Amino acid sequence: MAGWRTHPKNTPYADAAIRARLAEQLPHWSLEDGWIRRKYKTSGWKGTLMVINTIGHLAEAAFHHPDIAASYAFVIVKLMNHEAKGVTDKDFELALKIEEVIMWQPGPDQDSALTGTPDDPRFKYIEYD
Repeated sequence: MAGWRTHPKNTPYADAAIRARLAEQLPHWSLEDGWIRRKYKTSGWKGTLMVINTIGHLAEAAFHHPDIAASYAFVIVKLMNHEAKGVTDKDFELALKIEEVIMWQPGPDQDSALTGTPDDPRFKYIEYD
């Protein structure tokens, strides 16, 4: 089954192919009204700003800009290629990078000097999946 793996670059995907690729690569993302979207839950305004700034940096570096909605304790990011008028490889690649960076945390099984954010409400800033 070739599916999304052989899809031409910068050509919009059909909804079924979008859902298949999301299920395989981005299970916390969904298709809604022609956009792929993700809601990140934060522990408050500080975490929300950190998430927005991270997404902003990645989007600017990629020169592909999402729609972002924010509230006190969440950020919603939506991606669609406006030029192509649909979801393309650009959207999936940026979503993968956003997911990788926002949800990154050192694991307890990693041999790393980075310990990660303590499980303490004073320091917690994002809800990890």
